[in-house]
Amino acid sequence: MSGTSTGPRSEHGRVLTIAPLPPEKLAYALARYSRSPDSIRDSIEWVRTHDSAKFLESFYFQYGHASIPDLGHVTVCFEGVSELAATEIEDEQLWDGQARSSRFQDFSKTRVIVPPELSADETAIYETAVARLLDAYRTVQRGVAEYFAGQLPKPPDMREDAYRRNLDARAFDVARYLLPFGVPTGVGQVTSIRTLEKQVGRLKASEFQELRDIGVELSRACAASPACIWDGNTAEPVAPTLARHAEADEYAVRLRADLSEWAAHHLPKSENISGPAVDLIEPSDHVADICATLLYAVTDCPYRELYKAACAWPAARRQEVLQVALGKRGRRDELPRQFRSAPYVFDLIMDIGAYRDLHRHRRCQQTRQHYTNQLGYESPDVLAKCGLEQVYSAALQTADETIRRLPQPAAQYLLPLAARSRFLFKMDFAELEYVSRLRSGVKGHFSYRRVAWEMKQALAALDPVLGGLVQATPPWIEDPLKR
Repeated sequence: MSGTSTGPRSEHGRVLTIAPLPPEKLAYALARYSRSPDSIRDSIEWVRTHDSAKFLESFYFQYGHASIPDLGHVTVCFEGVSELAATEIEDEQLWDGQARSSRFQDFSKTRVIVPPELSADETAIYETAVARLLDAYRTVQRGVAEYFAGQLPKPPDMREDAYRRNLDARAFDVARYLLPFGVPTGVGQVTSIRTLEKQVGRLKASEFQELRDIGVELSRACAASPACIWDGNTAEPVAPTLARHAEADEYAVRLRADLSEWAAHHLPKSENISGPAVDLIEPSDHVADICATLLYAVTDCPYRELYKAACAWPAARRQEVLQVALGKRGRRDELPRQFRSAPYVFDLIMDIGAYRDLHRHRRCQQTRQHYTNQLGYESPDVLAKCGLEQVYSAALQTADETIRRLPQPAAQYLLPLAARSRFLFKMDFAELEYVSRLRSGVKGHFSYRRVAWEMKQALAALDPVLGGLVQATPPWIEDPLKR
């Protein structure tokens, strides 16, 4: 039998690991490696004596070879940002990271983020309402923890510290509804340089001043030496070339403004902005789906209402909406996410806390409307059993009244995580099965467990065969001490 060649091998075999390099230099080394017959060792040595910034500026920023910055990854942590800002920071599809959990930490003694848009008088009004929410948060957390301790005795095989952690976590599950969106948190992320550039542009174009400021800080941080250095690692800036080029995404700003103006002039006011908590649509008209999704993000209309209207429009009206969306798109601007389609579209009305958890599912195409208090608040059933309904509702009422006195968009920082808002999730069956199965489990928060279960029920009503394949856990099956 004749021999076969497996190609050249290094002294380490066919698989070589590479120690951490500055992200831009790693991207350069791997890009050169793909364009050369040389070993990766030779490519790394090449980068030592050549300018990676000049390479990136030519091949990425000038010629648009977008795969190159995907080869360098940057670790960034955002500290002391609001929950609202954290949610927007994380709103990237190709993103890996985590934020501090409201299910396992006590936020009662933290000083909330004050929106920079507020005047001194408005800040005083805001802080008074925040203090009321946090007072109620502490009262509810203690009361619910005591109630659970009386209702859920420690199993003989469970350690005392684990038992207490479980009780506290369940109590925080209830109390977190009273946390305002301005409560501070931290986010750690690992992203490619390409995703980081998009993130910087998106943050700099945000309607929220805090996020615009964070976008500027992020650019500066990429151009400076790292704040945290592991022993022996380099102190070179992580992405200085990106820092020079990343600008505000002006197309996103114009898109939002133009679509809002078109909707104001051409869409009748929705007669009912409420509706079912989980509404599943299987769109068959893809152009109508795109039009409805574009307008969903700038209105308070249900998706089903927008989709039905778009299906009935003549071709000229549909073309008009698409032209509004694309007319000012630049050469390097990607199509907005509203152009992405999937077989199943879920229009979800859920509390902001539940959205924070479900937002992590990045295989979905997600679009949101403005965070609002116009759809009411979630109220956990256990509050009545603890005698805490009055404390809870009084704090929400104070927040509700104060929100009406504050300007937008800053007023959204006062929204408690209990506030219901509207979110659009598009997905295929594989993602639907995964979300419904995972998020309905007994370890989860009761709010998103209910959403995940209703997603399975909605699919079963639409397609009994596929619905029957989803192994979701009904919300009435509970195991409060299981984490």
